[in-house]
Amino acid sequence: CNECSYSCKSAGNLNKHMLTHSDEKPYKCPECNYTCKSPGVLKKHEVIHSLEKPYECNMCNYKCKTSSYLKTHIRRHTGDKPFKCNECNFSSVTSGNLKTHLRSHTGEKPYKCNECSYSSRTSGELKKHKLTHSTDRPYKCSECNYSCKLARDLNCHLRIHTGEKPYKCRECNYCCTQSGNLIRHMRMHTGEKPFKCVECNFSTSQSGYLTIHMKIHTGEKPYKCSECDYSCIEAGTLLRHMKKHLRKAKLI
Repeated sequence: CNECSYSCKSAGNLNKHMLTHSDEKPYKCPECNYTCKSPGVLKKHEVIHSLEKPYECNMCNYKCKTSSYLKTHIRRHTGDKPFKCNECNFSSVTSGNLKTHLRSHTGEKPYKCNECSYSSRTSGELKKHKLTHSTDRPYKCSECNYSCKLARDLNCHLRIHTGEKPYKCRECNYCCTQSGNLIRHMRMHTGEKPFKCVECNFSTSQSGYLTIHMKIHTGEKPYKCSECDYSCIEAGTLLRHMKKHLRKAKLI
């Protein structure tokens, strides 16, 4: 290759490799507008247009369309996490999750909102954020007046009515309604603190705690008292402060 140090035995492989240096995506899906750089990737994509799920898990009733999906799924049963972070003790079932995690160390936020200055580490976070620019809440609960913007949020909400808690800790008897809550809980057992401050040696198990901590460095105090000029970093601290005004009002 005249662009990098890559070398190979066949002209065909070189031609495929050269596409990595180009924006060209010559392979087009006949079912939708998807395009890609290699026939192998296109073949994998075309599977999503098929209803057939020939690959079955022998530990549960999970079925999928590709052997790679099944391989990833099996790791959830075995606990195998082959993709490891070289900055902390984080490990993951998939390379994609590791790639996303690494952005917590680098601060990279490649997904940008075209409506405001918001940017995020994952496409999912950006998709969720974009809903804040919309007032449409098409997903409605049949048990109460709850409505939401995402189908998955409605599924999580319905567990409040059913009492279902499908996410179970393998270390203790904790169970919960959302996978994210289980991930945060597991860090209590592992001691993992993947969210690290770039200004000091502070690290934490939750991204929200890091967001609060960073305000110490920026000096930002977004929570302001309506009774005096007091301001603070956390909503909870402001609530405690407001109680002082309530106590004074009762004494008068």
